[in-house]
Formats: sequence, C-alpha cells, structure tokens
Amino acid sequence: MQQAGFEFTIQKPDVDEDFPNDMPVENVAKFLAEKKAKALASFIDNHIVVTADTVVIIDQSILNKPTDFNEAFDMLQMLSGRTHHVRTGVCITYQKEKVLFDDVTVVTFSKLTKKEIEYYIDQYKPFDKAGAYGAQDFIGMIGIGKIEGSYFNVMGLPIHRVYRVINDLHEKNR
Repeated sequence: MQQAGFEFTIQKPDVDEDFPNDMPVENVAKFLAEKKAKALASFIDNHIVVTADTVVIIDQSILNKPTDFNEAFDMLQMLSGRTHHVRTGVCITYQKEKVLFDDVTVVTFSKLTKKEIEYYIDQYKPFDKAGAYGAQDFIGMIGIGKIEGSYFNVMGLPIHRVYRVINDLHEKNR
C-alpha cells in the first residue's frame, strides 16, 4: 500500500476466520473480507477501510494456514507439480459505500523435492500463510513455474484493483 502511494495504519480485526461448511470455495475469500470489514465498522465513518483475505484452492478444497510442520509439508507436497488457484477477497468501505470484489490468480508449481519442502518450512516457518507458502519466499522463487494473473494477488492483495477502487471512492466523495 505504501509503495502504491497510500498512507495507512493497520488495525487487526478480532474475528475468527470460520465460514459455513456448505459455502462454495469461490465465495470464501469475499465472505471473510466482508466479515473483517464488519468487525472494523467503527472506523468506516472517518476512514477508507480495506480488509482482505486470501485462500488457496486446489481440488475444490481450501488450504488454510497450516498449524504445524506436518500440515505445512502435506500442503506443499499437494501443491508440488500441480496448478492451484489463489483467490483474494477485498472489501473496501468508506462512509456508506462498500465495494466487494475478488481477484483470482492461477499458480503452477514445479515438482518440489522433499528436501526443498523441509528446508523451506524449517527456514521460513510459513504457518501464517494460506497454502503454507509465500510467493516472495524461497519456495516461490524456486517452485513457481507459472503464474496467470496478478503476482501481488498471490502475495495477498491485488493492489492494482485496490488502487483503482480507492481512487474512485476518493473522487466520488470530494
């Protein structure tokens, strides 16, 4: 956000990241982004509030943040040599206006070795990352063979779209 020219402060909403079991995986990221926005409702009147959530989807299943080494290993092994989708839901609110959207990037991993996966988990501790990886980290550098869509979306925020929406809101409310 800073590199895109925005001044901002970070407020972490106190919300669980649960969603209905029967919710289609394509709707989860937007649902969670909107849930976070509702938790920050007291800030909306005076500020533009941007909330987001990123999910990794493979075989119509969501890979959340891993809880431990074994879960991270299993996730990365599942992604190895395969294509998956990264979907980030974004909710931008200002006063009584709300813009809710998502962005999807298709990511293909090269085949990863057991040694590469273990090294990555030991060195980078990806327990706060959906799908157990960061595109900007070692595993992304050596493992991502192809990206269709926004790289920044894979990092967790489709800044190109956020930038446009914020500028449009600013212009409308001058």
